[in-house]
Amino acid sequence: MSNAVDLVANSVANSLVVANQTIRPIAAIAIYGIAAYNDKIWGLDPRNGYLLEIDPLTNNTEILNNFNTRDFINATGIAIVEQTLWFTKDTSVYFCDLSNGLNGIEQPQLFLQLDYPANGIAVWQDTIYLTSQKTGEILIYKKETATKITHFYLPGIGTENITVNEEEIWLTDDLEQTVYCLDRATGEVIFNLLTPFEIPQGLTFFESKDSAEKTLYIAYANREAYIRDNPNAEPNHELQYRDSTFIHPLYFHYYQDQKYALSNGYLIEVSYVEEIAPLDPVSLAELEWRIALPAETDRQKIREITPVGLPFSEEIKDGQRIAVFKFADFDEQQRYVFGWRAVLEVWSIKYQIKPRDCEDIAELPTDYQQKYLADNDNLAMDQEIIIRAAQEAIKRETNLLRKVYAIRNYVYDKLKYGIRPHIDTPDVVLKRGVGSCGEYLGLLLALCRLNGIATRTVGRYKCPSSPHQKRVPLVPDFNHVWMEFYLPGFGWLPIESNPDDIVEGGPYPTRFFMGLAWYHTEMGKGVPFAQLSSNGAPLDKEQLSIGELAINHVRFTILDELKPIA
Repeated sequence: MSNAVDLVANSVANSLVVANQTIRPIAAIAIYGIAAYNDKIWGLDPRNGYLLEIDPLTNNTEILNNFNTRDFINATGIAIVEQTLWFTKDTSVYFCDLSNGLNGIEQPQLFLQLDYPANGIAVWQDTIYLTSQKTGEILIYKKETATKITHFYLPGIGTENITVNEEEIWLTDDLEQTVYCLDRATGEVIFNLLTPFEIPQGLTFFESKDSAEKTLYIAYANREAYIRDNPNAEPNHELQYRDSTFIHPLYFHYYQDQKYALSNGYLIEVSYVEEIAPLDPVSLAELEWRIALPAETDRQKIREITPVGLPFSEEIKDGQRIAVFKFADFDEQQRYVFGWRAVLEVWSIKYQIKPRDCEDIAELPTDYQQKYLADNDNLAMDQEIIIRAAQEAIKRETNLLRKVYAIRNYVYDKLKYGIRPHIDTPDVVLKRGVGSCGEYLGLLLALCRLNGIATRTVGRYKCPSSPHQKRVPLVPDFNHVWMEFYLPGFGWLPIESNPDDIVEGGPYPTRFFMGLAWYHTEMGKGVPFAQLSSNGAPLDKEQLSIGELAINHVRFTILDELKPIA
């Protein structure tokens, strides 16, 4: 088993609340490459040209290159081995001798000049490892002669930084929001992990003098929106953007036997509450209002569920928990708030399934064929444009996983994201070329099902991705849906609907292809999220929609960050 697994062994059932360990370097605009050295973390700020020494316990920050910051402008990768500092800058690789102490950094010396930019650097014994997005490769050089030994292909599509930990190569990818663990001898991906924040720019393993445990730290550099109080404007509050950079530990565990990896977890409180506010007169006898409860999954565990406003009974449908609220005689004069509150452990997950795992798979069970291959949700699967698209998307591909990947990329090629007032059928969406998350999803479902791939709608809400804002009520802007496809012999695997469609014409990230971030909350699967019935008979949307009866209130509170423990 990989050394990485032993770094932070855990079970989700046994998780430890950790104190905030975010490191925020003072005066830094954007931290890219980082390296551990002398019980501190060194970081590169390529915009200022700062080489920084940062105390991870106090955030105390010192500029080391006081007299030659210009040498480090645009530098992105850093490595420190045996009192030698190595860094990449544009198409050049430099090194500096640190043996004279830290009273100023000596003039960098050129080690290697390339024909293309180098983004990251790692040094292990007599070997230099460089990453280059331009070539899509990890370039491996001999340190003594600066001659190339070989190369490996980079696993992601973004800019990647690198470090080496014994027999493993570790990479960050800014577009993929992912950390990869590779075999140092072969370059093969052992597993990959989602990071809790976007735009990871660098990584290092840090071992403090007080602990024998290595911690994997990730540097992030992004821009954030904020409200500025401008006394010279009217109104005085205005939207502005500012640079945001910090370093944060990545906690993880690779479940090799179960083929998935979990990373940074959070303890969150989520509540879903309906406020009765009918738009028109209504009278319903024996009204039952069903609301799906959060699901138990590989990445989501329920600590507690309690009612809000009114009590509910609970029923199980297709293995999913449903809260049932009952009203004897309901009319437009009544006013209630009712719903549920749940405390959940949520984690980022990446499934480690590869096409070779899908070569000899079992037949899809008959009941799954009837339920998850049918056009049972206005998917326009009988329309010529959709039938033709299903054929074009996969071409001659026969491997199930490659089929799903090809369909996702086809949908991304054909659609752009845009909010719509209502959900149109996939044939209309494909002609229009613009769709919301639900419309992306409808087209994905239709094309997969026509190709014999069982799929279902899942999701409901995403917690606002602001884990630094703990114990502050957060409200999502929208509800959200994504998809799961069924792999016989393994189970259901997630695919996001539209968030990976971020590069015009591709290539597209795969961060949410068989992966979900910690902020996804999974409600009852394969069942309606909310449903009304009167006198025992279901009410469909044409008869009465929930939106005509009530206003929903969704609230998240991030309580703590969770660290896996053995």
